[in-house]
Amino acid sequence: MTIVPRSWMQLRFAAGTYRFRESLFGLPALIVLAGAVVAEVSGYIDRTVGPFSWGLKMNSNAAVWLLSTVAGATITTAGVVFSLTVVSLQLASSQFSPRVMRSFIRDRVSQTVIGMLVATFVYCVLTLRHIGADEAAPAPTISTTLAVALAVATVVLIIAYLNRLAHGLQVGEVVRSIASEAEMVISSAGRSAHREIRAEGVPEPDFDEGTTVYAPRDGWVTQAPAELVLAVVPAGTVVRLETRPGAYIHRGEPLLRVHPTPDRAATLRLLESAVEISDARTMQEDVDFALRQLVDIALRALSQAINDPTTATEVVLRLGSLLRTLLITDSPAPVIAGPENRILLRPWILSPEEYIDHAFEQIRQAGSAQLHVATALARVLRMLLDYVSEHDRTEYVPALQYQLRLLVDAVVDRPEFHPEDVERFRAVAESATDPAEHRLS
Repeated sequence: MTIVPRSWMQLRFAAGTYRFRESLFGLPALIVLAGAVVAEVSGYIDRTVGPFSWGLKMNSNAAVWLLSTVAGATITTAGVVFSLTVVSLQLASSQFSPRVMRSFIRDRVSQTVIGMLVATFVYCVLTLRHIGADEAAPAPTISTTLAVALAVATVVLIIAYLNRLAHGLQVGEVVRSIASEAEMVISSAGRSAHREIRAEGVPEPDFDEGTTVYAPRDGWVTQAPAELVLAVVPAGTVVRLETRPGAYIHRGEPLLRVHPTPDRAATLRLLESAVEISDARTMQEDVDFALRQLVDIALRALSQAINDPTTATEVVLRLGSLLRTLLITDSPAPVIAGPENRILLRPWILSPEEYIDHAFEQIRQAGSAQLHVATALARVLRMLLDYVSEHDRTEYVPALQYQLRLLVDAVVDRPEFHPEDVERFRAVAESATDPAEHRLS
């Protein structure tokens, strides 16, 4: 049982690290603290070791003027950066989707710039304490040199921040960052699924004779590692997870069912702790959240208020790239076996067929009115049909064909399209050869 505390700590550490990454306070606060420490250390070195033959040489009066100027400029610029960050969040929320704001909040460059600006201000203010009252006396060499270095570094970071902000607000960069994070989640889930031992034909016991672990709070299920759940229960126990990562659960709803009832009450508390519930939905183990964000961007682009079919088309292409990886990666099994006859049932995890529906269904319904979007969606579905067949994943062909058939029916039934436009669309969706311009004849 020594593995339990270590695995539990890893779960909490992963959750804390993810929250730290999505915080506009965490990293800037650490940088500000580092600035305060550097100010005290440099002042101590100047008092005990100096003067030095290298570095900036100036009197105390010039040093006070320099530090005051840098402190005032940095704190003013920090306010401008805060304003730009808030404006970018507002634009992302209104133009794309409120759910994509997390991509801007978790940007390391933005967090570093905010931290460096405030840290430089704190450094300069604290360093002013180390300068003597004699205006003609030499100023602390290391402290003043570091102040100038921090000011220059901050200016460079501001330029990098503006460049990143300008690129980050482009829809292509937004969908790319979401898809990139989803690729990492899929890869991690595939490695976990590869390590799991799939159990076949396991009878489900009568959980009414066992016990139930209830959700301790409202929120989104972000992590439910199978190895931790199986590690905390006694040998021969069957556990059924009544939720999944990415699902919202209410306090008091069944979280896990256990059969037989464990002898120790502490086991139930450990099981409750083995499922992480957070206030906000995350992508730690939830690929469907990435699909949700991308679909939201496409639906917003297809709305009458925005009417941007090109953005919707770009989202469809990204979804195709994401599904290429997802459909050939090992997916988590609904039933897995652990050591000493431990069994975990996960009846609510999403199947690849459900991912296909979540990725394309709403876009198909909204995009059938835009022939350009419908054609791109047909090409992506045809591409995925060929791709899964080449990789011997033909079990996903019916779900893809179902989406393609409904798309064709929806487009054909629209009376506003010219018959020749409909025929070109059908040629893309149904013919053996795609007449797309980018393909070689």
